[in-house]
Amino acid sequence: MTEPTISQLQPMPDDWQRALAVVAHPDDLEYGCAAAIAAWTDAGREVSYVLATRGEAGIDTVDPARCGPLREREQRASAAVVGVSEVAFLDHADGVIEYGPALRQDIAAAIRRHRPELVVTLNHRDTWGGTAWNTPDHVAVGRATLDAAGDAGNRWIFPELTERGLEPWDGVRWVAVAGSDAPTHAVDATAGLERAVRSLLEHRTYIEALTDEDPETYARTLLTGFAEEAGKRFGNRPAVAFELFPR
Repeated sequence: MTEPTISQLQPMPDDWQRALAVVAHPDDLEYGCAAAIAAWTDAGREVSYVLATRGEAGIDTVDPARCGPLREREQRASAAVVGVSEVAFLDHADGVIEYGPALRQDIAAAIRRHRPELVVTLNHRDTWGGTAWNTPDHVAVGRATLDAAGDAGNRWIFPELTERGLEPWDGVRWVAVAGSDAPTHAVDATAGLERAVRSLLEHRTYIEALTDEDPETYARTLLTGFAEEAGKRFGNRPAVAFELFPR
């Protein structure tokens, strides 16, 4: 029998200048996406982050009142490692984000404010690879981001945003979903991988609560593994894979 053909990932579009990454929690972008963001900022592109929560319910041993500010600080430091200076939080409640008009409106407002051509989010499907159950927060934010990319361009959806001075923005050309089990495109992670490891390491409090493994060994092994696996479909170069939805 012949071996099945592995479909190759296409290079991500590069004819854009501004991107907005929208995810649920601190560390969501660092688990596999930061190497691409480092490559984009190196090329002079503008990337901003919007997080639905401050991750206050993410560490069992740390009270949410202390955990939220701590994880916010770690996220800002993490973003800076890959060249991102603008990080905003929507202050939805960690663990119980609700998909619906309120969430879509908040994300649409962020899109109107930043006016990106590329929007990045995280896996919005029920599972990771069909084997591990996804969290409700990831599903809600990912799905709402895909929807808000259209909402942002329609002045009759959430007209109160226009009243607040946020004019419609119909300039989103793609939404790229990281962590998808059906990727279509990829970014070469070679130059950004080391900074991606350092970016994830900024979430030290979270990592130390998650595993007894040495944090640097944990981060390096995990991200290198992800990049090498994606690279099998991208010329055997370390890569960050995305499922790209054109608009």
